[in-house]
Amino acid sequence: MLSVFCSPSRYIQGKNATAVLGTEMFGMGLNGPALIVASRSPIRLLSETWKHTLAEAGIAYAVHEFCGECSMAEIERIKQIAKQHKSQVIIGAGGGKVLDAARAVAADLGLPIVNCPTVASSDSPCSALSVIYSDDGIALRSQFHRKNADLVLVDTQLIAQSPPRLLVAGMGDALATWFEAKTCADGGIKNLRGGLSTQAALTLAKLCYRTLLADGADALRSVHSKVVTPALERLVEANTLLSGLGFESSGLAAAHAVHNGLTTAKGTHAYLHGEKVAFGLLTQLVLEGQPRAVLRRVLGFATEVGLPITLAEIGLTDVSKEVLQKIAVRATAENDTMHNEPFEVKPDMVADAIMAADATGRAWKNDDRSSSPDSRMKR
Repeated sequence: MLSVFCSPSRYIQGKNATAVLGTEMFGMGLNGPALIVASRSPIRLLSETWKHTLAEAGIAYAVHEFCGECSMAEIERIKQIAKQHKSQVIIGAGGGKVLDAARAVAADLGLPIVNCPTVASSDSPCSALSVIYSDDGIALRSQFHRKNADLVLVDTQLIAQSPPRLLVAGMGDALATWFEAKTCADGGIKNLRGGLSTQAALTLAKLCYRTLLADGADALRSVHSKVVTPALERLVEANTLLSGLGFESSGLAAAHAVHNGLTTAKGTHAYLHGEKVAFGLLTQLVLEGQPRAVLRRVLGFATEVGLPITLAEIGLTDVSKEVLQKIAVRATAENDTMHNEPFEVKPDMVADAIMAADATGRAWKNDDRSSSPDSRMKR
């Protein structure tokens, strides 16, 4: 089997990076008309900047406000608008679901795609896939596209102004990257592009994990203060670039499969992708029988930055057997990434691991020593 590594054609990150969007697009031959697919907040914050930067590059554009769910209905709606405007390039601006929908539209129409994440809440921007949801928020499938983004542009000034919870959710998504990558690489599992992992992908995944531990708390303080710092720049790169390349070119495993299962429970719908992935990672570590030292390190970091480590923290209190079974069955669905684990995983195993992970998280929170970050990390 061949090894495969994928990445965007170009990645740009920094304070006020949106100001060079038009220049970068023009330099790459990405001419208009462009359709910008964006959620409400980016439209409010960036309209004037788009006007100036795209005008300077001579790129005509139109804006479509994203409906909030990356569903087939919304993708079809955007496609029709792109056709009406004779769009020659799609620009996605916002969070993960906005970018997923924009990417799907560009792929279906055979157009270039520019991803402009305005939050660092997931590793979606650098990938070549879209997670498709039902109109009511249940994850249905992953849709793979022929290529990664032509350009990913990350404006850290915007991210510094975003709600801290979104940055933390991105840390939850990124926290799973190294553990899932290692599981896939150790088992000789195909990555998301159909090949074996490269040393580069594994190295990036490991650097992602180390960056989270080193800079996560400081970066979170930066966002609370609404300032751009070196720690925030490194953390945004970890959430976006390192995690994106690491997961796509190495692979996913139980953590993301458990996330998919959790989306079937309505109580979780108010919680973000990365928050559910963080609990999914804890479930994966329990399922794999990882050493206590590994669990403690993950629990310590999660508690320090505010990631969920119990079912109650993702909206599930007093989970019924029926709900738990539904989660476990979806997590082990055919072709889902649960089957990248190095042993056969049945729904009852997932249900047990979920409840054991929840018990582990509750015990950690109830431990008197957990009140001190230093003592948590030393245990």
